[in-house]
Amino acid sequence: MKFLASLCLLVLFFSCAENVVKRNNEGETPREAPRKYFSGVKKKIVILSFYNEAPYGGDDLGIVATEELRNELARAEQFLIDPMAEKIFGSSKEIYAGGGVKLVQLSRKAKTADINFVVFGRIIDARIREKSDEIGLVRETKSYTESKLELRIFDVNSNKEIYAQTLEGYADDSTYRLFNSDREEFLTYRRNLLRFAVQLSVRKAIPEILDISEKLDWVGRVAKIIGSKIYINAGRKSGLNIGDILKVITEGQEIYDPETGALLGVSKGDVKGNIEIIDYFGEDGSIAILHSGGAVLENDYVQLY
Repeated sequence: MKFLASLCLLVLFFSCAENVVKRNNEGETPREAPRKYFSGVKKKIVILSFYNEAPYGGDDLGIVATEELRNELARAEQFLIDPMAEKIFGSSKEIYAGGGVKLVQLSRKAKTADINFVVFGRIIDARIREKSDEIGLVRETKSYTESKLELRIFDVNSNKEIYAQTLEGYADDSTYRLFNSDREEFLTYRRNLLRFAVQLSVRKAIPEILDISEKLDWVGRVAKIIGSKIYINAGRKSGLNIGDILKVITEGQEIYDPETGALLGVSKGDVKGNIEIIDYFGEDGSIAILHSGGAVLENDYVQLY
């Protein structure tokens, strides 16, 4: 009986409406064509683990959303993703619970760790509805799966949230099951559909995240000065090249609303001088010399021209 049930479960196809994405014969889902080769400096980012507020899926869906986002952004090859994010910054759930106070704390930690921006979010809803034939040994079951995910981006350099979007994913499917077939197999089937809908929600955000990232300035830092050599906390791995000219800038000032006391943002720092990359050191560091200007100090920020 289990063999027949498994055989019937193989008769699986995705019948899609306009917003539903089909899988191909290998079980993969279509993606956009690869983006053009990225030759810029990679931004250091943090992805905080998502959490699930939906009635279905439990903690598993939060893990699926986090890993899908991490894999898709890694695939873009435009970022350095901090693997220790959870230990340093906490989870998305902690950020939501702490509100503005937690974001301020997050910003301070991220600046110390030289992070460019932080991505966090939650699953607002994920559910699956089913309609099955009422008679017959082999019964067709139609499943309608949807997910709703909220994704946010906090720009560390400007000290403010720059992106908040709700994204939806749909996965409709039809399968044939033997009457009284194995329940555990069917629960696994439902769980995979929910995961798939969440993955679709995450993938919708990727083009926007890449576009936003391209508009944000990359920011590095002067780690050390020894004699005439200036050591930068980014190098070959980050995408800096020998001969690159960086401008050295002071840290911007936080600007507050005089009436409400709310943080409006951070001003741009003053340019102190220019430095030129002449060599690399360590896993991801570079060595520069003063090109023009002066008074470069440790912990000063650097940006590409």
